Amino acid sequence: MAFDIGTPVNTALLIYILYSIQRIIFPSSSVPKAVPHEFKNGYTWMPKGHPPTLLFQTYTPKTLAPFNGEDGKRILLAIKGIVYDVTAGRNFYGPNGMYANFAGRDASRGMAKQSFDESMLTPIDQPLDKLDDLTPEEIENMKGWMEHFSSKYIVCGKLVENDAV
Repeated sequence: MAFDIGTPVNTALLIYILYSIQRIIFPSSSVPKAVPHEFKNGYTWMPKGHPPTLLFQTYTPKTLAPFNGEDGKRILLAIKGIVYDVTAGRNFYGPNGMYANFAGRDASRGMAKQSFDESMLTPIDQPLDKLDDLTPEEIENMKGWMEHFSSKYIVCGKLVENDAV
């Protein structure tokens, strides 16, 4: 079967191939007449804003307490000595949120027992809860919450006794 330039399909393909080769060999050197409107104010790959920088810190129950989300501040909570920045979950952990009582506190016992009662929280002027009386199921439940928080939120510190700092 030979190439027949007389058929319309072959003629169209030959013209397209020649046009494509011409565009490759002799590219257009004309400059656009107008700047695209997306770039009128300049272009930057930087985001409009950055989240605040977090430093890994050592917290005590007393120094953790102010981070309860009031007045738009950051929201931190601790589980088994690990402090998480849960500010991104302000609807849950901020004021009037479902888990607001855990904000700025050690939430270990409450998370282990799946309870939001104030009685699950150790007062900030007392030693940290040793969690010795938790059942194996409650400990596994607490570990599940720790995995959830570690994958979703930023670990920003550790919680130690009030007199340890």
